Amino acid sequence: MAKAIKTEQITKEPVTLDKTDLSILRLLQQNARMTVKEIADKVHLSTTPVHERIKWLERSGVIKQYAALIDHAKVKKGLMVICYVSLKEHSKNAGTKFIKHINELPEVIECYNISGEFDFMLKVVAENMDDYYNFHVNKLSQSENMGNVQSVFVMGVLKQTHVMV
Repeated sequence: MAKAIKTEQITKEPVTLDKTDLSILRLLQQNARMTVKEIADKVHLSTTPVHERIKWLERSGVIKQYAALIDHAKVKKGLMVICYVSLKEHSKNAGTKFIKHINELPEVIECYNISGEFDFMLKVVAENMDDYYNFHVNKLSQSENMGNVQSVFVMGVLKQTHVMV
């Protein structure tokens, strides 16, 4: 599991980032294992202010966590499926129960609350079609408030990045 960063009081409010902060973020997104010295050399600062900026970015919640990106096929999770899910009931309690259920399913690697015809979009990984069928029938469909599910099978990944600044 990815290491979560301990943060101060995190709000959804944007923080003010300068050109150096953005450069540090870009470098860390490309390689989170870069040393502070390597980053400092690239942004033309000494290590102490770079270290302090990184700690501030973590405390303020700009950097949420550090994680390794895994090749799904190499860990026998080569089938990726996007599942669109609608719930039968739309109360706060029903939604909370569904989210709790989804968070307990290791096959679900991302979950988004969306607008439109469906309520949630799930990114699911499985070893193969039989594995996904087992997940769908014996895990996902067991959620007590499950309405419709539409599965879309990913045929190829054309772009995958977490770099956003």
